[in-house]
Amino acid sequence: MNHGTALLWKRRALSSLSATRRGLPKEKMSENGIMSRAKVLTIDTMNPTVKKVEYAVRGPIVQRAVELERELSEGMKKPFAEVIKANIGDAHAMGQQPITFFRQVLALCSYPELLSDSTFPEDAKSRACRILQSCGGNSMGSYSASQGIDSVRQDVARYIERRDGGVACDPDNIYLTTGASDGIVTMLKLLVCGEGTTRTGVMIPIPQYPLYSAALAELGAVQIDYFLNEEKCWSLDITELQRAVNEARQYCNPRALCIINPGNPTGQVQSRQCIEDVIRFAAKERLFLMADEVYQDNVYAEGCQFHSFKKVLFEMGPEYAETVELASFHSTSKCYMGECGFRGGYMEIINMDNEVKDQLTKLLSVRLCPPVPGQALMDLVVNPPQPGEPSYGSFIKERTATLSALAEKAKLTEQVLNTVQGISCNPVQGAMYSFPRITIPEKAVKEATEKGQQPDMFYCMKMLEETGICLVPGSGFGQKDGTYHFRMTILPPTDKLKILLNKVKEFHQRFTQQYS
Repeated sequence: MNHGTALLWKRRALSSLSATRRGLPKEKMSENGIMSRAKVLTIDTMNPTVKKVEYAVRGPIVQRAVELERELSEGMKKPFAEVIKANIGDAHAMGQQPITFFRQVLALCSYPELLSDSTFPEDAKSRACRILQSCGGNSMGSYSASQGIDSVRQDVARYIERRDGGVACDPDNIYLTTGASDGIVTMLKLLVCGEGTTRTGVMIPIPQYPLYSAALAELGAVQIDYFLNEEKCWSLDITELQRAVNEARQYCNPRALCIINPGNPTGQVQSRQCIEDVIRFAAKERLFLMADEVYQDNVYAEGCQFHSFKKVLFEMGPEYAETVELASFHSTSKCYMGECGFRGGYMEIINMDNEVKDQLTKLLSVRLCPPVPGQALMDLVVNPPQPGEPSYGSFIKERTATLSALAEKAKLTEQVLNTVQGISCNPVQGAMYSFPRITIPEKAVKEATEKGQQPDMFYCMKMLEETGICLVPGSGFGQKDGTYHFRMTILPPTDKLKILLNKVKEFHQRFTQQYS
């Protein structure tokens, strides 16, 4: 080795030692003498909170379903002809048809030259012109204000006033969002602070939609579980809320209470009395209320009715209406629309501190604006065709048909699953899912444990491999210890849903026999 090479090696060794002392990855010398730089970003040096994030709805079982679809397309033989994905509330992917008027207006907004086409109804054209006039350069391709297009926020405010029987709504309290998820995560960002026992705790229902647990993990907040009562159709019990908050105060600072109504994954619809009780509880415990109301049109069960938290709050009088802090969320992705891909949504804030409101606006400005096509779609949802307009009849017909079909499928799902020994399904009062309880034999529990899997994950994965049915194990949503569930959508067309339910029934019977 000559003097120059020796000096080079010495410098690299000192650099590697220095890097080690600073906690940086070492560089490596390959056999041919070329320095190989270690990755700056590795699993050990990445943000540790991201590694804690889990999202069961698109987890390992869904990844395997995608692999199976590819294998089928390549001609591999399976005990089934197709994979039926009943894991996620993606209505159009499951065959639900879009509302004609919505797509007509969006087409006109996307390609204004169509405004001269006589095949489009005049009310669709006038609606498209109004939306375009609110866009910079009369183009849906321009940025909007960070809070959203002014005219759309005004329409959202009028919609809320109609929905809530005249309760006033200020457009300045409306923020258009990239789906409801964007608004929920943004509010959680504002709420999370403190360290140790002062760290923000957020109360979420168990079972829950995994967005909440994932967002809290990423933000490093404390998740406070409160359990819904399965024996009483997944109802919310104030004594359970009190238990959860009392225990949590020993290790964190509970600051927010999240409610999903109608429920996901459990499909329950809260009574007005329950909502009043929750508001009183939030006021007493000084909790910020977050009301996830994206399924507000999806109510099927007789005797059930959607009540918005805002409406109930204001009808309870000034003691609550002027003090309880509330953020409520809605979306274009669910209800009769099912327009998940457009990522449209809004949130309304009530009784927020003005200085915090300024910070919220600043935070939203960082991401510039929500997708403008999603904002346009949200405008159509809150301001659909009115009586006397050309598209009103077809709109009502399509809307009614979609919601009626969902109601029939909700009842069908409950009825069929409850015929299976070892499966118990509560009524699907609303939303788009059933969350039945399943009995898993001890022998299967033991085998799952040996494989390092949750028993219901083992069950669902086995069902996928044998039947092509993709469901989400209950453990991905949270459940009481010793109980097992799965979530399935009620979205497939009725004929396909019947096939799906029959396959689930036959699989459960085989599975129980195999492990008895």
